Amino acid sequence: MRTIAFYSPKGGVGKTASAVNIAYLASSSGYSTLLWDLDSQGSASFYLSGGKPGEGKKISKLLEGRAPIADFIEEDVYPNLDFIPAHKSFRNLDIRLEEDERSLPLRAMLSPLSEETSLVVLDCPPGQSRLTEQVLKVADLVYVPLIPTWLSLNSWKQFHEFVCDKKLGAKKLRPFFTLVDRRKNLHRELTEQNHKLFDKPSKAMIPYSSAVERMGEEGRPLELLSPRSQPAIAYRRLWSEIQSELRI
Repeated sequence: MRTIAFYSPKGGVGKTASAVNIAYLASSSGYSTLLWDLDSQGSASFYLSGGKPGEGKKISKLLEGRAPIADFIEEDVYPNLDFIPAHKSFRNLDIRLEEDERSLPLRAMLSPLSEETSLVVLDCPPGQSRLTEQVLKVADLVYVPLIPTWLSLNSWKQFHEFVCDKKLGAKKLRPFFTLVDRRKNLHRELTEQNHKLFDKPSKAMIPYSSAVERMGEEGRPLELLSPRSQPAIAYRRLWSEIQSELRI
């Protein structure tokens, strides 16, 4: 079993859309995939439930080892794609991991899935916390969506320094540009410097498009909603890179 995470220090950068589309592409490629919505806002739940709020379960029993992770999984939301929807209790997950000695580390919670699941995709909440550290420890690769602006790049720099300082594995970080609008000079300038800005740049750049916005309205991934759209093509390129790196 391999694990990837989609993380951003700030919201509104296309993190959840990326997690959902990559999870769907993995499942449609024949891999048994689990997407876990760790963000209490539950955006991934909207994308996978026809635009309706997801109905996750309170996480305390899982954290304390009193319930198996299987009890929290919605199976086959699409073929080969299982899903753990968010619950409002997830907003206290950081505190529980910090204070409750009975809480199981993220790796231990996921370990029962190893025999039946090929790929776990974690959609993480923004911010830097105890949960962020656990995600960085358990994930094989961490994908960080960035809007091509200087402010977004500054957030990336701070996050990269945090990972280096904590020795959490900076080599597993994979930044990539999202919401790219080539009509803007700065967007063109920064995307053209992609190979200079990052140690391991992605060639996949997700363009700004109303098709991505419609995902939340219609509750479907791009491969079903608008497979010929430019962001759908870009996500297929990103999935190809992920598949190649993970060798799954």
